[in-house]
Amino acid sequence: MKAKPAKVAPAKAAKPAPAKPAKPAKPAKLAPAKPAKPESRLAMVRRARKINRELAEVFPYAHPELDFRNPFELLVATVLSAQTTDLRVNQTTPALFAKYPTPEDLAAAVPEEVEELIRPTGFFRAKTKSIMGLAAALRDDFGGEVPGRLEDLVKLPGVGRKTAFVVLGNAYGVPGITVDTHFMRLVRRWKWTEQEDPVKIEAEIAEIFPKSEWTMLSHRVIFHGRRICHARKPACGACPITHLCPSYGEGETDPEKAKKLLKYEMGGFPGQRLNPPPGYPGRPAPPLGASDG
Repeated sequence: MKAKPAKVAPAKAAKPAPAKPAKPAKPAKLAPAKPAKPESRLAMVRRARKINRELAEVFPYAHPELDFRNPFELLVATVLSAQTTDLRVNQTTPALFAKYPTPEDLAAAVPEEVEELIRPTGFFRAKTKSIMGLAAALRDDFGGEVPGRLEDLVKLPGVGRKTAFVVLGNAYGVPGITVDTHFMRLVRRWKWTEQEDPVKIEAEIAEIFPKSEWTMLSHRVIFHGRRICHARKPACGACPITHLCPSYGEGETDPEKAKKLLKYEMGGFPGQRLNPPPGYPGRPAPPLGASDG
């Protein structure tokens, strides 16, 4: 008799153990950001001198942007340039110097007639007083000649250190640093100085560069400030020295948009001088009242 096979109960499926909630991963420990290492004095000086060398390649034609034929004309034009453009001065002085070519002529002028001639430069009454006063001082104290010493120039009415250095550097070849608004803005953007007083800025910049570079450095920095590194919207994307500028990004960085911000010959427009020196690559400015095309 065959034995019946034993009934085997079906195995019950084991219930899966309830999953334990995963422990939240610990955030990776980030190394604290190292503060930027301050630029050493030596590194800053090297960078500053490299900027000067590169600007010399960009603006080999840098020059004073006031038209003049002698020290007297440069002195008067520089005084008139306060609170206006060099272009407007250059458009105004031909008629002024045609009528009053010497200090003696200007000192003996009728003030109202001088005011009318220089009216386009603004502040014409105060400027008339200054240029007639300095003309009288040149006539009475310096034999009708513009002195070639800083200490004499700053004694003249309306003449400060900036004006004196413009005359000394460009009429007499005496090195000087011209600290105008463009120069002040750029040397601070480049971290050459933190000073705000023009005399202190002049002193600090003078320690960075050899004296032989002072006059041309001034021209290059001012050229760059007028053409590319503007006060309100620098053309960062079209600037040739961005790799040396700690303030890159303050202005327009898109190259095409930046190109549209370039001024004077850099943007294809007339410069500020009616009679630019040889080698200037741009177009001369038009006379007063003429279209610049």
